Amino acid sequence: MKIKLIQGDITKLDIDAIVNAANPTLLGGGGVDGAIHRAAGPELLAECRALNGCSTGNAKITKGYNLPAEFVIHTVGPVWRGGKSGEPEKLASCYRHSLEIAVENGVKSIAFPNISTGVYGYTKHEAAEIAFAEVTRFLSVHPEIDTVIFCVFDEENYVIYKNLLL
Repeated sequence: MKIKLIQGDITKLDIDAIVNAANPTLLGGGGVDGAIHRAAGPELLAECRALNGCSTGNAKITKGYNLPAEFVIHTVGPVWRGGKSGEPEKLASCYRHSLEIAVENGVKSIAFPNISTGVYGYTKHEAAEIAFAEVTRFLSVHPEIDTVIFCVFDEENYVIYKNLLL
């Protein structure tokens, strides 16, 4: 199976690329975003400044700097507004665009955090279902990627993803 599940710290993974659940400025923030910026060092912030932000559902790539990962793919998930403002499509787009950028850059292994489920308030079950469906769909037509890891930090998300992987 090309899809794996890990409970832990995404900044510690020694793989080709990790995905950052970024805010639209790409200049760091809380949660995964802040952890990635802290671990990567100030060079990441400098490179992100030159990218001029990122719109919701899109993604941009930078070097990984002090991270074990060679690249960071920054994607901006939607803020949960009850599901009636295009959130499912925007969240699916985050995964799709991140994977497209990965393929364009020769990435063979990539790890995703739980996009939009922190301060953006997306429901964890629905977000996981969208993530799993979009990654599965993408891998069915893009054999270039060898491994996709869902790297979750908490036990609740671990159980949710484990049930999807069964």
